[in-house]
Amino acid sequence: MKFLRFYILYRLEIIIALVILGVLSHLYLDAVTAWICYTLAIFSLVFYFGMGTMRIVQEAVADGDVDLAMKYLNKIKFPRLLYKPIRSGYYMLQSNLSMASNDLDKAEDNIRKSLKIKSKIVGDMEGSNLMQLGFIELKKGNTKQARVHLLEAVKSGIPDKDSLAAAHLQLCNIEAQRMQYKIAKQHFKKAKDLKPKNDEIVSQLKQMEKQISRMPG
Repeated sequence: MKFLRFYILYRLEIIIALVILGVLSHLYLDAVTAWICYTLAIFSLVFYFGMGTMRIVQEAVADGDVDLAMKYLNKIKFPRLLYKPIRSGYYMLQSNLSMASNDLDKAEDNIRKSLKIKSKIVGDMEGSNLMQLGFIELKKGNTKQARVHLLEAVKSGIPDKDSLAAAHLQLCNIEAQRMQYKIAKQHFKKAKDLKPKNDEIVSQLKQMEKQISRMPG
Protein backbone atom coordinates (compact mmCIF):
# COMPACT_ATOMS: atom_id res chain seq x y z
CA MET A 1 0.00 0.00 0.00
CA LYS A 2 2.87 2.38 0.82
CA PHE A 3 4.44 1.62 -2.56
CA LEU A 4 1.12 2.35 -4.32
CA ARG A 5 0.74 5.66 -2.45
CA PHE A 6 4.33 6.59 -3.36
CA TYR A 7 3.71 5.66 -6.99
CA ILE A 8 0.52 7.74 -7.18
CA LEU A 9 2.06 10.77 -5.48
CA TYR A 10 5.26 10.78 -7.54
CA ARG A 11 3.93 9.36 -10.80
CA LEU A 12 5.13 12.32 -12.88
CA GLU A 13 8.67 12.06 -11.50
CA ILE A 14 8.60 8.29 -12.13
CA ILE A 15 7.50 8.92 -15.75
CA ILE A 16 10.45 11.28 -16.29
CA ALA A 17 12.82 8.75 -14.71
CA LEU A 18 11.48 5.97 -16.95
CA VAL A 19 11.97 8.07 -20.09
CA ILE A 20 15.55 8.89 -19.05
CA LEU A 21 16.20 5.20 -18.34
CA GLY A 22 14.76 4.36 -21.75
CA VAL A 23 17.10 6.79 -23.50
CA LEU A 24 20.10 5.50 -21.55
CA SER A 25 19.11 1.92 -22.35
CA HIS A 26 18.99 2.79 -26.06
CA LEU A 27 22.48 4.26 -25.84
CA TYR A 28 24.23 1.77 -23.56
CA LEU A 29 22.14 -1.42 -23.25
CA ASP A 30 19.55 -2.67 -25.77
CA ALA A 31 16.31 -1.62 -27.50
CA VAL A 32 14.16 -4.17 -25.64
CA THR A 33 14.96 -2.70 -22.21
CA ALA A 34 14.46 0.80 -23.61
CA TRP A 35 11.00 -0.03 -24.96
CA ILE A 36 9.98 -1.65 -21.68
CA CYS A 37 10.83 1.65 -19.97
CA TYR A 38 8.96 3.65 -22.62
CA THR A 39 5.88 1.40 -22.34
CA LEU A 40 5.80 1.73 -18.55
CA ALA A 41 6.15 5.49 -18.93
CA ILE A 42 3.22 5.64 -21.40
CA PHE A 43 0.96 3.59 -19.11
CA SER A 44 1.92 5.76 -16.14
CA LEU A 45 1.19 8.89 -18.17
CA VAL A 46 -2.29 7.57 -19.04
CA PHE A 47 -2.96 6.84 -15.35
CA TYR A 48 -1.55 10.23 -14.34
CA PHE A 49 -4.06 12.14 -16.48
CA GLY A 50 -6.92 9.61 -16.40
CA MET A 51 -6.99 8.73 -12.69
CA GLY A 52 -4.97 11.39 -10.91
CA THR A 53 -4.68 10.90 -7.15
CA MET A 54 -8.32 9.92 -6.60
CA ARG A 55 -7.43 6.50 -5.12
CA ILE A 56 -5.54 8.01 -2.17
CA VAL A 57 -8.02 10.91 -1.91
CA GLN A 58 -10.79 8.39 -1.21
CA GLU A 59 -8.60 6.63 1.36
CA ALA A 60 -8.00 9.92 3.18
CA VAL A 61 -11.74 10.69 3.14
CA ALA A 62 -12.51 7.20 4.51
CA ASP A 63 -10.00 7.85 7.32
CA GLY A 64 -11.71 11.16 8.09
CA ASP A 65 -8.59 13.21 7.26
CA VAL A 66 -10.16 16.13 5.37
CA ASP A 67 -6.94 18.19 5.20
CA LEU A 68 -4.98 15.31 3.68
CA ALA A 69 -7.81 14.59 1.23
CA MET A 70 -7.77 18.22 0.10
CA LYS A 71 -3.97 18.12 -0.24
CA TYR A 72 -4.16 15.05 -2.49
CA LEU A 73 -7.12 16.48 -4.42
CA ASN A 74 -5.19 19.67 -5.19
CA LYS A 75 -2.51 17.59 -6.89
CA ILE A 76 -4.95 16.91 -9.74
CA LYS A 77 -4.13 19.72 -12.15
CA PHE A 78 -6.18 18.59 -15.15
CA PRO A 79 -9.56 17.31 -13.85
CA ARG A 80 -11.16 17.54 -17.32
CA LEU A 81 -8.80 14.79 -18.51
CA LEU A 82 -9.89 12.32 -15.81
CA TYR A 83 -11.97 9.32 -16.91
CA LYS A 84 -15.67 10.22 -16.70
CA PRO A 85 -16.59 8.20 -13.57
CA ILE A 86 -13.45 9.42 -11.78
CA ARG A 87 -14.08 13.00 -12.91
CA SER A 88 -17.63 12.82 -11.56
CA GLY A 89 -16.29 11.52 -8.24
CA TYR A 90 -13.66 14.28 -8.22
CA TYR A 91 -16.28 17.03 -8.51
CA MET A 92 -18.50 15.31 -5.94
CA LEU A 93 -15.63 15.18 -3.43
CA GLN A 94 -14.79 18.81 -4.17
CA SER A 95 -18.41 19.64 -3.42
CA ASN A 96 -18.35 17.64 -0.16
CA LEU A 97 -15.18 19.36 1.01
CA SER A 98 -16.57 22.79 0.06
CA MET A 99 -19.71 22.04 2.08
CA ALA A 100 -17.54 21.07 5.05
CA SER A 101 -15.92 24.52 4.87
CA ASN A 102 -19.37 26.13 4.30
CA ASP A 103 -18.46 27.41 0.82
CA LEU A 104 -21.91 26.66 -0.57
CA ASP A 105 -21.48 28.43 -3.92
CA LYS A 106 -18.37 26.39 -4.72
CA ALA A 107 -20.09 23.23 -3.47
CA GLU A 108 -23.03 23.84 -5.80
CA ASP A 109 -20.79 24.66 -8.76
CA ASN A 110 -18.85 21.40 -8.35
CA ILE A 111 -21.87 19.16 -7.89
CA ARG A 112 -23.47 20.65 -11.02
CA LYS A 113 -20.25 19.82 -12.92
CA SER A 114 -20.54 16.25 -11.66
CA LEU A 115 -24.17 16.08 -12.82
CA LYS A 116 -23.22 17.22 -16.33
CA ILE A 117 -20.96 14.19 -16.84
CA LYS A 118 -22.90 11.49 -18.63
CA SER A 119 -21.94 7.81 -18.91
CA LYS A 120 -23.42 4.44 -17.95
CA ILE A 121 -21.22 4.17 -14.85
CA VAL A 122 -21.71 7.81 -13.81
CA GLY A 123 -25.47 7.29 -14.16
CA ASP A 124 -25.38 5.27 -10.93
CA MET A 125 -24.16 8.41 -9.14
CA GLU A 126 -26.89 10.72 -10.42
CA GLY A 127 -29.19 10.16 -7.45
CA SER A 128 -26.38 10.87 -4.97
CA ASN A 129 -25.42 14.01 -6.89
CA LEU A 130 -29.01 15.27 -6.92
CA MET A 131 -29.33 14.57 -3.20
CA GLN A 132 -26.16 16.56 -2.55
CA LEU A 133 -27.56 19.43 -4.62
CA GLY A 134 -30.78 19.25 -2.61
CA PHE A 135 -28.88 19.48 0.68
CA ILE A 136 -26.90 22.46 -0.62
CA GLU A 137 -30.13 24.23 -1.61
CA LEU A 138 -31.52 23.54 1.89
CA LYS A 139 -28.45 25.11 3.48
CA LYS A 140 -28.93 28.11 1.21
CA GLY A 141 -32.56 28.38 2.31
CA ASN A 142 -33.96 27.48 -1.13
CA THR A 143 -36.51 24.97 0.17
CA LYS A 144 -38.56 24.83 -3.03
CA GLN A 145 -35.56 23.89 -5.19
CA ALA A 146 -34.27 21.54 -2.50
CA ARG A 147 -37.58 19.64 -2.60
CA VAL A 148 -37.42 19.32 -6.40
CA HIS A 149 -33.84 17.98 -6.34
CA LEU A 150 -34.48 15.57 -3.47
CA LEU A 151 -37.54 14.14 -5.23
CA GLU A 152 -35.45 13.72 -8.39
CA ALA A 153 -32.72 12.04 -6.32
CA VAL A 154 -35.13 9.50 -4.83
CA LYS A 155 -36.60 8.81 -8.27
CA SER A 156 -33.14 8.39 -9.85
CA GLY A 157 -32.07 6.02 -7.11
CA ILE A 158 -29.70 6.42 -4.19
CA PRO A 159 -27.74 3.18 -3.68
CA ASP A 160 -26.80 3.75 -0.04
CA LYS A 161 -29.68 3.02 2.38
CA ASP A 162 -28.54 5.55 4.98
CA SER A 163 -28.33 8.31 2.35
CA LEU A 164 -31.73 7.37 0.94
CA ALA A 165 -33.20 7.48 4.45
CA ALA A 166 -31.63 10.93 4.96
CA ALA A 167 -33.24 12.16 1.72
CA HIS A 168 -36.67 10.88 2.81
CA LEU A 169 -36.25 12.51 6.22
CA GLN A 170 -35.48 15.87 4.64
CA LEU A 171 -38.50 15.49 2.36
CA CYS A 172 -40.57 14.64 5.42
CA ASN A 173 -39.45 17.89 7.07
CA ILE A 174 -40.14 19.91 3.93
CA GLU A 175 -43.64 18.45 3.46
CA ALA A 176 -44.43 19.04 7.14
CA GLN A 177 -43.46 22.72 6.69
CA ARG A 178 -45.79 22.83 3.66
CA MET A 179 -48.52 21.31 5.89
CA GLN A 180 -48.70 18.30 3.56
CA TYR A 181 -48.88 15.99 6.55
CA LYS A 182 -50.01 12.87 4.71
CA ILE A 183 -47.05 13.07 2.31
CA ALA A 184 -44.71 13.87 5.22
CA LYS A 185 -45.83 10.69 6.97
CA GLN A 186 -45.23 8.67 3.80
CA HIS A 187 -41.63 9.90 3.57
CA PHE A 188 -41.10 9.22 7.27
CA LYS A 189 -42.34 5.63 6.86
CA LYS A 190 -40.03 5.09 3.89
CA ALA A 191 -37.07 6.43 5.88
CA LYS A 192 -37.91 4.22 8.87
CA ASP A 193 -38.47 1.10 6.71
CA LEU A 194 -34.92 1.45 5.36
CA LYS A 195 -33.60 0.76 8.90
CA PRO A 196 -30.61 3.12 8.66
CA LYS A 197 -27.50 2.37 10.72
CA ASN A 198 -26.03 5.88 10.91
CA ASP A 199 -26.36 7.18 14.49
CA GLU A 200 -27.26 10.72 13.42
CA ILE A 201 -30.04 9.55 11.09
CA VAL A 202 -31.36 7.15 13.74
CA SER A 203 -31.47 10.06 16.21
CA GLN A 204 -33.31 12.24 13.67
CA LEU A 205 -35.84 9.46 13.09
CA LYS A 206 -36.57 9.26 16.82
CA GLN A 207 -37.05 13.02 17.05
CA MET A 208 -39.24 13.10 13.96
CA GLU A 209 -41.37 10.23 15.26
CA LYS A 210 -42.53 12.42 18.15
CA GLN A 211 -43.60 15.14 15.71
CA ILE A 212 -45.25 12.66 13.33
CA SER A 213 -47.50 11.36 16.10
CA ARG A 214 -48.87 14.88 16.62
CA MET A 215 -49.53 15.57 12.92
CA PRO A 216 -53.11 15.51 11.62
CA GLY A 217 -54.12 13.39 8.65
